[in-house]
Amino acid sequence: MHEARLYQKLEDNTVRCSLCPHRCTIREGKQGVCGVRINRSGTLYAATFGKVAAEAVDPIEKKPLFHFLPGTLSYSLGTIGCNFHCEHCQNWHISQQTLEMQALQDLSPEQGVERALASGSASIAWTYNEPTIWHEYPLAMGTLAREKNLRTIYVTNGYITEEGLREISSMLSAFRVDIKSFSDTFYRKVCGGRLQPVLDATVLAKELGLHIETVTLVIPGQNDSMEEMEALIRWVLENLGPDTPMHFTRFHPDYKMRGVRPTETRTLEKIYERAKDLGIHYPYLGNVFNHPYESTYCPACGNLVIERSGFGVRMRGLKDHTCTECGGRIAYVSKID
Repeated sequence: MHEARLYQKLEDNTVRCSLCPHRCTIREGKQGVCGVRINRSGTLYAATFGKVAAEAVDPIEKKPLFHFLPGTLSYSLGTIGCNFHCEHCQNWHISQQTLEMQALQDLSPEQGVERALASGSASIAWTYNEPTIWHEYPLAMGTLAREKNLRTIYVTNGYITEEGLREISSMLSAFRVDIKSFSDTFYRKVCGGRLQPVLDATVLAKELGLHIETVTLVIPGQNDSMEEMEALIRWVLENLGPDTPMHFTRFHPDYKMRGVRPTETRTLEKIYERAKDLGIHYPYLGNVFNHPYESTYCPACGNLVIERSGFGVRMRGLKDHTCTECGGRIAYVSKID
């Protein structure tokens, strides 16, 4: 196994991991909350280094990232484990899996970069489960990827320490973060974590120059009050800025929340419209395919500049980052930026 980074050795062969805000103290033979960082004789190991559970070439819009290399492909990798235990997890079959899972495949950082280039992808995304707990592997692969002019993406819950984020930022391009709720009670009860560390990491990622987009899965009766949504929107405006894309996505029953009804489209539309009213330039709806609120409109004149249908993308009223109707600037990252 590969020795972990970012941990301290304590007495009696105990170690303390400092990669995520759990800061697990791990006794000999035990593992952290994530299930994949293991103490063997006083040394912490990253047990899933080079071990892949999911591999695909996805449209980048599937991440979802709408303002980062739109219309391109992203070579996407996931493994097992997570530092959250969300009751509504849609990838629970790998995120909550154990190391005994037999479907893990070996893939070296070098092989990952080769496959990304061969696929015609413009980026590599670590996704499907929480990439933070895979830290050493994305760090190694991402460093090689950047040398080959591939962009790099974390699709993350944002539960990472300052030291972990500062280290990974050396190779990271985009930080697509789930802000699952604007309630610490929700985080503690539903996810097994806390809200503030996610907010702190997201602000730091912005300061470090990473491209930021937020996603909030809107769950009926859990986090869908307009009061909570407004608080989240105002926080993004004040801390990340009005050009930050915010995705509000439709919930469907899964894992331990199979008894909760899907989100009504009108609820999402009201949140979108409120975000626009408050000053967010680029709000979006997700999991409601063929909806006009999937597309990008010029915040100055309302002209349709990027049309989306599902994962299909069509550049319409856009040229060199400007709206062809009014000349207003459209904030996004292109392949030549």
